[in-house]
Amino acid sequence: MSINDRIEQWKQAPFDQATIAAVKNLETQPKELEDAFYAEIAFGTGGMRGIMGPGTNRVNKYTLGKASQGVANYLKKTYPAKTPKIVIAYDCRNNSTAFAQAVADVFTANNIDTYLFSSLRPTPVLSFAVRHLAADAGIVLTASHNPPEYNGYKVYNQHGGQIVPPEDDAIMGEINALDFGDIQWEAKEEHLFSIGEAIDQAYTETIVNESFLSPQERKNTKVVFTALHGTSIMSLPAALEAAGYEQVHLVEEQSEPDGNFPTVESPNPEEAEAFTLALQLAKAKDADIVLGTDPDADRIGIGVKDSRGNWQLLNGNQLMVALTRFVLEQTQDLNNSFIASTVVSTPLMSKLAAAYGVECKLGLTGFKWIGKMIQDFPNEKFLCGGEESYGFLYGKNVRDKDAISAALLACDLQAHLNNKGSSIEQYLIDTYRRYGFYHEELISITKKGKQGAEEIAALMVNLRNNPPKSLGGIAVASLDDFEQAKSVTADGTTTPLDFPKANVLRFTLVDGSTIAVRPSGTEPKIKYYFSVNQPLDNEDDYTLTQQELKAKCTNLKNAVAEL
Repeated sequence: MSINDRIEQWKQAPFDQATIAAVKNLETQPKELEDAFYAEIAFGTGGMRGIMGPGTNRVNKYTLGKASQGVANYLKKTYPAKTPKIVIAYDCRNNSTAFAQAVADVFTANNIDTYLFSSLRPTPVLSFAVRHLAADAGIVLTASHNPPEYNGYKVYNQHGGQIVPPEDDAIMGEINALDFGDIQWEAKEEHLFSIGEAIDQAYTETIVNESFLSPQERKNTKVVFTALHGTSIMSLPAALEAAGYEQVHLVEEQSEPDGNFPTVESPNPEEAEAFTLALQLAKAKDADIVLGTDPDADRIGIGVKDSRGNWQLLNGNQLMVALTRFVLEQTQDLNNSFIASTVVSTPLMSKLAAAYGVECKLGLTGFKWIGKMIQDFPNEKFLCGGEESYGFLYGKNVRDKDAISAALLACDLQAHLNNKGSSIEQYLIDTYRRYGFYHEELISITKKGKQGAEEIAALMVNLRNNPPKSLGGIAVASLDDFEQAKSVTADGTTTPLDFPKANVLRFTLVDGSTIAVRPSGTEPKIKYYFSVNQPLDNEDDYTLTQQELKAKCTNLKNAVAEL
C-alpha cells in the first residue's frame, strides 16, 4: 500500500472522527504527514515504540489495537484448548492509562482473561506478574527513556521475557495479516480483572529475599533516590524500606509521576543532566549513593563519591561490572552458573566470568536476548546479566532488566564497602588492576524521519561493503557482521557467527580495541560503541591510565567521524 493509500484509508471508517480530522489537519504539513504514514510502525529491539499521533508510523489507539488483535489471534491459536491469560501494565507516559484500557478492551473482546494493573507499575513488576500469575503473555505500555512525545508497546511471553524469534515473527505475521477494520473493540467485562497491591508485595518480598545483606548491615547507609517522574516511585522506596535502609531521601520535585517530565531535559539515567537535583540533595544530606531510574524503571543510573569526595556518575558498563563482581563474590555456589551480557557491552564481563570459573553468555543488543538465555538454559544457574545501556538483572523471578532489584543490589554493594572502609570507586579500580582496565564510550547520532532512516541505512551499507582497513592509525584485525552471520579477518579468513541475524557490525583492532555500530531499534539513531583497554599494574596509575584510554577513545571517535 502506498503512502497516499494509507492516508486515504485513515480518512474514513473504521477510524473515528477525531482521527480523521487529525489526518486532514496533517495534510497542511507535508513533511509531518509523510513521516506519519511512510511506514508501518514495527517491533524493534525493545518492542513497538514511536511518536504519538495519527498514522501508521505513529503510536495511537489503532496501531496499538491492531497489534493487540494480532497478539490475541496468536494466543488463541497457540492455546486453543483453554482461555488464554494476559497481564497488562503501563507507565507514567501521557495517554498510557487510556492506551492500556483500549488494549485491554481488545483482549477481553477476544475472550482472553485480562489482568490489568489498577495504576501505573514498573516494567519489571509486569515481568514478575506474568510468572507469578502463570499468565500466557504480558503487555506493558511504555516508551522507556524516550522524550515525552513517545509511547510504546512491549510484548512478553509466558516466561516473563520479551518476545524473541520465533514468537515475534509469528505475532508480526498475525498483525500484518490484519486490516484496521478487523480489530475487535467491544469489551467483555467478565474477562477483565484488576490487580495491584498483592503483586507488589510478592515482588518486594522476592527481591529482598534474594539479596545478600542483613538489615543491620544496611541501616547506616544514606541513599538519595530520584524517580525522574516515573513508575519506580511505586516500588523502589518500599523495597529499600523492607530491606532495612533507614536513611532514604527522595527527590520530591521528581517523585510525582508525570509524562511531561517537567524538571529534566530527558528522563534518561544515561544523561548526567537528569541527576542535577539528585546530586544537589546528595551533597546536602552527605549521602553515600545516588539512585535514578527511567520512567518504566527498567534502567538505573547511580552516583558515587570519588576519593576526593566529589560525585561521579557511573556509566552502564561500570555499573554492570561492579554489580556482577559483587554477585560473584557473594554467591556461595558458582557451579554450573553463568552471567550474561551483549556484544556491544564491555569485554570485562567475560574477564570476570573467567576469573570466577563461570560462563559469560553473550547476546545481541536488547535485554530480551538475556531473558531468552535464562529460558534456553534451565539446567544452568543464571546469576546476573547486564548491558551497556544501564540495564541489569539479578535474581530468578524477573526476565527483563530490573532497576528496582538492581538499585537494591547497588545499595548493598555500597553498604558492604562502607562497612569495610572502602568505596565503589576503589572497588572498580581494584577490578581494573585484577582483570584489565577497560574504558567504553558511546556516540549516538539522531537522524529523524524518512530521510534519516534512509541515511542510516546507507551508512550501514557503506560500512558493510567498504569496511576500513584501519581506524585511527590502528589496523583492523577482524569484522563481525551479524547480519551476514560471519566474521572476517584481515587476511580474508571467514568463520560463522552463531547469533540471530541483526544489523550490527563490530570491528576488532589489532590492539584489542573494538568499535561496534548499529541502528537503534527504538529511536531514530545510529550508535557507535567504543571499547579500549590496557593493563593497570598499579592502582596509583589509575588517573594517568584513564587519561590515556580516553585519548585513545577520542582518536577512534575522530576516525569514525571521517568515514
